[in-house]
Amino acid sequence: MHKYLITGGAGFIGSHLAEHLLNLDHEVFAIDNLSTGSMTNIAHLEDNPMFHFVAGELSESPDLDRLVASVDAIYHLAASVGVKNIMDNLVSSIKNNIDSTAKLLEIASKYNKKILLTSTSEVYGKNSQKPSAENDDLRMGETIKSRWSYACSKALDEYLSFAYFNERKLPVTVVRLFNTVGERQTDAYGMVIPTFIKQALRNESLTIHGDGKQSRCFIYVKDVVKAMQLLMDNEQTNGEVYNIGSKQVITIEELADKIIDYTRSKSIKLFIPYNEAYKVGFEDAERREPNTDKIEKLLNFAPQSNIDNIITKVTKYCTENNHITV
Repeated sequence: MHKYLITGGAGFIGSHLAEHLLNLDHEVFAIDNLSTGSMTNIAHLEDNPMFHFVAGELSESPDLDRLVASVDAIYHLAASVGVKNIMDNLVSSIKNNIDSTAKLLEIASKYNKKILLTSTSEVYGKNSQKPSAENDDLRMGETIKSRWSYACSKALDEYLSFAYFNERKLPVTVVRLFNTVGERQTDAYGMVIPTFIKQALRNESLTIHGDGKQSRCFIYVKDVVKAMQLLMDNEQTNGEVYNIGSKQVITIEELADKIIDYTRSKSIKLFIPYNEAYKVGFEDAERREPNTDKIEKLLNFAPQSNIDNIITKVTKYCTENNHITV
């Protein structure tokens, strides 16, 4: 049995990770400021004596030093999430991502506790001509294009993490997540699959930003947390970056069509130009596709759920949890 701290532990991915670790008989300490996380996500864990939750701002928490000292390792998931949320709250999003990571790394270094840092496929920026590999150069847009501020803040988190690894020998592993989806993911911050499914179930227009030709690869959250746990447990991952994602590419318009078909919805597709959907400064990446050779070689890892499985599971969750008024 080990003790783990999960920052952002009441979030979508954090709550699934907590569940996964508890199922492996580990003890879990979670901290979350509940800005995008929710107590509803962890309600089913609160009676478990091996689960402990602290509400608070990571960069300001008086409990953080004690928590880090008491655990064996740390999963750092706390971050601003969601394109809409970030575009609406640029200053706080950038500061939150950088300040919380800097504070956590300093305390982890004090106690020499391993950290697995969750980064994002967004750091690849405009590199979309081929599947993105961990050793690719990063190419983001102009600084006046606010869309890239989130990517830049997460890239800085990575640089800072590896600075601690190289200079202070802090064991650090970075994972870049490619469009994680599943049960408990909210549509409140622009997440496309729960948004489309809820619109379809209500027979509302599915709102596609841009021309819908942009393509993505979606991976099921339970596949993601399993990969994270395996990477954390492997000492060969210290000082390394790993993509976690699916190789199944789909355009956003194709995704909308799939969801309309699966839900037997009467919805139509409504295309909204980026300049109407977001504030000034938005620019999108045409393609996000991971090269996953590195994690496959190390762990023989491959996602177990495809896009059809994911749509089925999220639709079932939405209908069973009273999110939909049909």
